[in-house]
Amino acid sequence: MLKQTILVVDDEQDLLDLIEYNLKKKDFEVLKAENGQEGIYLTKKNKPDLVLLDIMMPKMDGLEVCERMRMDPETKQIPIIFLTARGDEKTEIEGLDRGADDYITKPISTTKLISRIKAVLRRFQDTAEEVNRLEVHDLAIDKDRYIVIRNGKDYHLPRKEFELLYYLASRKGKVLDRQTLLNKVWGDNIYVVDRTVDVHIRKIREKLGDHYIETVKGVGYRFKE
Repeated sequence: MLKQTILVVDDEQDLLDLIEYNLKKKDFEVLKAENGQEGIYLTKKNKPDLVLLDIMMPKMDGLEVCERMRMDPETKQIPIIFLTARGDEKTEIEGLDRGADDYITKPISTTKLISRIKAVLRRFQDTAEEVNRLEVHDLAIDKDRYIVIRNGKDYHLPRKEFELLYYLASRKGKVLDRQTLLNKVWGDNIYVVDRTVDVHIRKIREKLGDHYIETVKGVGYRFKE
């Protein structure tokens, strides 16, 4: 079985070495970058299975790195976990909105860190087995290319907006509460406030119209049949 590759992007050399040592003990291949620009370069060059990303770094901070990776067709589907000393809620929400798949605050034990990495990798492996193109109403939702097509026009949604739309559309007609959506789209190992779902639904409606996703008051949301 091929080893999975983790790219660790952090400007603290001691932390890089510690994470590398523990990941290799768990049979991962490890790449290291000491700044954001190098992180983008190594991601495009090597296509790692997951990127572990600090926020406060020289040359380019982690938020911008994440955003650029999500805008690049070559890297936008690679899972990203923020590992950062910035533990405030505002930064966490911004990081997840930029496209991160998990947000971990330092310090954290290497055992817990590896458990979270494995959880994100499992989630991506599970979603890879789903149908990659949905056609609902006048929308074609293409997961291979991460685009939504309507009347011949392509809509490029940010990663979490796309995945939220995809999850709702794949369960058309079913009412899904916010906690379920958080667990399935963001993962059940991270804490994200309920309003994160509401914000992403609003942004989807602004781009595609408000006639696809219905609000079920006091419960959650439903993609209309």
